[in-house]
Amino acid sequence: YDDCLLFFRLGDFYEMFFDDAKEASRVLEITLTKRDAKKENPIPMCGVPYHSADNYIETLINNGYKVAICEQMEDPKQTKGMVRREVVRIITPGTVMDQNGMDEKKNNYILSFIENEEFGLCYCDVSTGELKVTHFK
Repeated sequence: YDDCLLFFRLGDFYEMFFDDAKEASRVLEITLTKRDAKKENPIPMCGVPYHSADNYIETLINNGYKVAICEQMEDPKQTKGMVRREVVRIITPGTVMDQNGMDEKKNNYILSFIENEEFGLCYCDVSTGELKVTHFK
């Protein structure tokens, strides 16, 4: 997920590390801290509370970023060792589906184009459901 800022769930927070943390802290105007601060190469990190993450994600999306959401797939209290995590959602300016993240005055299009013996074009405004399909030679 090199083209996304990774929101990595740790308990009640989404944490970001390394370059993701540096970029997110700048855009979101949150504190950039360090993990293992006393070691020779501390890890830059920042985080946002899980319960208010949507507001931070919306800010990043509105600034043109993609966000990958990595969730805990197991209950940490019932797991020995590492908690299994998976990226469960990738949010981009073109795939925002909840109304909180969309500007009501702007269209939110996705487009598909195919080229064979004929050309096909399909576009959809995901905020309204309007769909147009055409083909030509």
